[in-house]
Amino acid sequence: MARILIVEDNEMNRDMLSRRLVRSGHEVHLAVTAGEGLAACRALKPDLVLMDLSLPDADGRDATRTLKADPATKAIPVVALTAHAMASDRDAALAAGCDAFETKPVDFAALSRTIDELLGGPA
Repeated sequence: MARILIVEDNEMNRDMLSRRLVRSGHEVHLAVTAGEGLAACRALKPDLVLMDLSLPDADGRDATRTLKADPATKAIPVVALTAHAMASDRDAALAAGCDAFETKPVDFAALSRTIDELLGGPA
């Protein structure tokens, strides 16, 4: 079981992801803004972060850069979640420090495989 932080401002996306991840056996924590996500990441030290790239208070890429620049959180894998599916969006997310990139609407099977890969195997 992994502790996963979802940083997502869309209530329906948060609800769908959290319910499916909990059913998969994960412990899930939620944040609505980049600021909340950064604070929760520092406090909770999750095993993985699902980071929306379009947040109301800051860009998810900027939040990821902040996490990756902090020695206390830099090793936490970050999966970018976005409706922007262009190759340039993927490249920008990876350049910002995201460890993986998944598009919305979320293909949960693909996301689960990505989570497993980043955490070293099935949870």
